[in-house]
Amino acid sequence: MASTENMTLNLKIWRQKNATTEGKLVDYRVENVSPDMSFLEMIDVLNDQLVRKGEDPIAFDHDCREGICGMCSMAIDGKAHGGFKNTTTCQVHMRHYKNGDNIVVEPFRASAFPVIKDLTVDRSAMDKVMAAGGYVTANTGNAPDGNAMLIPKPIADEAMDAAACIGCGACVASCPNGSGMLFMSSKISQLALLPQGQPESPRRALNMVYTHDSLGFGNCSTHAECEATCPKGISIEHIARANREYMKAAFTYHEKKRSEGGA
Repeated sequence: MASTENMTLNLKIWRQKNATTEGKLVDYRVENVSPDMSFLEMIDVLNDQLVRKGEDPIAFDHDCREGICGMCSMAIDGKAHGGFKNTTTCQVHMRHYKNGDNIVVEPFRASAFPVIKDLTVDRSAMDKVMAAGGYVTANTGNAPDGNAMLIPKPIADEAMDAAACIGCGACVASCPNGSGMLFMSSKISQLALLPQGQPESPRRALNMVYTHDSLGFGNCSTHAECEATCPKGISIEHIARANREYMKAAFTYHEKKRSEGGA
């Protein structure tokens, strides 16, 4: 049963001054934590206590605090976003915990996500993957009429499911290989399903996969940890589609090179 009274929590939080120094877990005790607080609000309370004592507050990413922006990248008790189904860190409420609980809070761990400070990591590698192909080059102009391009509802629904990815990086942090395939495949799949994105499909798949691999993300070995921790519930079926898109693009590319007399 969820607690209705204020709690005292024992936290172990990763503190790291910058990217070049070693970090460590530091013990903190937070009192008067309301069960109605979000996890980030609880960290705010702790930071207020630290500032009042003249200590450096804990650095962490946040913006919308509504499960939309994907910035609240924390591993709570070893699980991205705390391991609660379809939930970002900012949507985790303290009523999930009990008085006296011990909670370990760390940054997302992945080769492609170097720590900047404390719980803040550099996730710009995901932006670079997007820039490599997560777009369409069609000049859209004004918004077209909703019925101008008919798309079957099952396809539109599946594309929208893929588009729900917020790029938080939980899939990368949860994968034992540090793979960003769920994130990348959601972008490839979303655009491959829709007619607006199909002209660039071959180039998109090749460029995004190459960029993904070159930035230190690992390969997918179908552990499905990514799907389990994705706050938007994105299916690994999109990874299968991205693999098919890549294989078709690679075959087309090599056939073209062969016809041109290349290697």
